[in-house]
Amino acid sequence: MKDDMEANRKESTISPARRRALEEWMDESASDDVVVAFSGGADSSLVLKLACEAARKQGTRVYAVTVHTALHPVGDLEVARQVAGETGAIHRVIEIDELAAAGITENPEDRCYRCKHYLFSRLKELARELGAPVVMDGTNADDLKVYRPGIRALAELGIASPLKEAGFTKAEVRALAGEYGITVADRPAAPCLATRFPYGTHLTREAMERVEAAEDYLKTFGFYNVRLRVHGDVARIEVDEAALSVVLENRRAITGHLKGLGYRFVTLDLDGYRSGSYDGD
Repeated sequence: MKDDMEANRKESTISPARRRALEEWMDESASDDVVVAFSGGADSSLVLKLACEAARKQGTRVYAVTVHTALHPVGDLEVARQVAGETGAIHRVIEIDELAAAGITENPEDRCYRCKHYLFSRLKELARELGAPVVMDGTNADDLKVYRPGIRALAELGIASPLKEAGFTKAEVRALAGEYGITVADRPAAPCLATRFPYGTHLTREAMERVEAAEDYLKTFGFYNVRLRVHGDVARIEVDEAALSVVLENRRAITGHLKGLGYRFVTLDLDGYRSGSYDGD
């Protein structure tokens, strides 16, 4: 639950050496204009904040570029706009339909690689137009421990990942973001909606919009982490283990609402929420 996440953030200690290395890297990178791939999550928000702090000292500009696609909830864009405004960055939004363009309509196993390669190629094009030699993202050190095929695309394209290079874990990212007063320091991860479907599933806007609507409803019960995994006409709910009882207590309302969205069966995953559960972790 959210209280546990906040406790972990507060208890996290940040290595002074890693923090110094991160700030020095940012100071050096901000000698020219910078583009930050900005989702509005804790990781990219911390990178954006640090980049803006460094740029102010050097009189350079930081562009927070949010790529809005069918694969991301509409609410993410509003959060990104808010946080970008708080940092003082120049916010740009790119509208992209990457389902066909990135070759991921059938949700292939290398979807994340294809998608990242396509999206960051577009970001690099924009960066060239803006005269910004550095494009950076919010990949952290913990991302190296799980299935993240998109990281290979970032390496191929020369995208800088300062948090990863400085060895910052997710807990440390949240802790430092909290120190800077970043409003989304404890915001739960929000991966693309394609992760709700098994590999090999034909992806449509309608199916992803239905998942988004279902998860928006489930969040009204106060769940911190929540995913709706879709298996044909079966909706499988994942929440943190401590919240399983809340689903059961409200099962009639939840089942009725999700069936109203078009799902025939509604189930609760007793293993609880796991990031990337379709990847076997």
